[in-house]
Amino acid sequence: MDSKRLELKVGLFVLIALTLLAVAVIQFSKGTSLFHGTYSLRLHAVNVGGLKLRADVLLAGVSVGSVSAIKLADDGRSVTIQLSIYKNFKIYGDARFVIEQSGFLGDEYVSVIPTANQKPELQNDADVDCQEPFNLQEVARSAAGFVQRIDETAKKLDDSVTDLRRVVLNEQTLTNFSVAVGNLRTFTEQAMGTIGDINAIIATNGSQASLAVSNAVAFSEELNRLAGSADVLLATNGTEISAAVKNIESSTETLTNLMADLQSGKGLAGTMLQNQQLSTNVQTIASNLSITTSNLNRLGLWGILWSHKPPAANAPATSNKP
Repeated sequence: MDSKRLELKVGLFVLIALTLLAVAVIQFSKGTSLFHGTYSLRLHAVNVGGLKLRADVLLAGVSVGSVSAIKLADDGRSVTIQLSIYKNFKIYGDARFVIEQSGFLGDEYVSVIPTANQKPELQNDADVDCQEPFNLQEVARSAAGFVQRIDETAKKLDDSVTDLRRVVLNEQTLTNFSVAVGNLRTFTEQAMGTIGDINAIIATNGSQASLAVSNAVAFSEELNRLAGSADVLLATNGTEISAAVKNIESSTETLTNLMADLQSGKGLAGTMLQNQQLSTNVQTIASNLSITTSNLNRLGLWGILWSHKPPAANAPATSNKP
């Protein structure tokens, strides 16, 4: 009887131990413990990457909970991550949730990054957004495309260099370039020789050049003095110069009036120009004077007086002829 009672007690103890062990396993599998109370947060992300159940939740690097569930949303475009957070840790509404990775190939975890802690604390079953993890494969695919574009660019560059060598760096072009370099060297040598000749001319004619410069300076000084004298002359004789200019203007006006009188027939000269008979008589007198002066030059005064008899009375007057 005692052995049966002992076996019953042992069986009951083992059952209680197994029950407690099962409860502990269940609690640990949900990310909770027997010593910490928890509250839940629901994270919404586009992609969870390699995040697994019971992954750590780190607040500023300190473990504050674990991932208790990962569920695909009904629309199939997002994922809901259930977090179990220990009640003794407070998370504010302005905190950032990021899925990160330990090292380069380590396990992923949920990182909670606090900011200003100005928003209210997150309560049980609160919904927050989570930043998706760094996708190495996506980066690798992007890098593969980038490498492909670099390869295409390198190929185009190689083709351009080939065309450049074929068109520009051919034998004829290199020969012409060599000739051009030779001509440039010859030109520079001639230029150096010319510069040497100019230096020699300057060295041998330095005194003459200095004298020419001195003469130019003296001439400019004389011009300055002449300009000063002209200024003084204008300043001291301004009244006389003004009077002379006015006299010239008066003479010009008088001459203009005289020409106007001649053209209008005023005065003796104007009358002669306008009267045809008077003009004819003046021309006849001028012709007779010309004949008389010619006879005076040829015969003299006494020859003219003795060669002609005095005209008879009532006889018509005749012109003196040689």
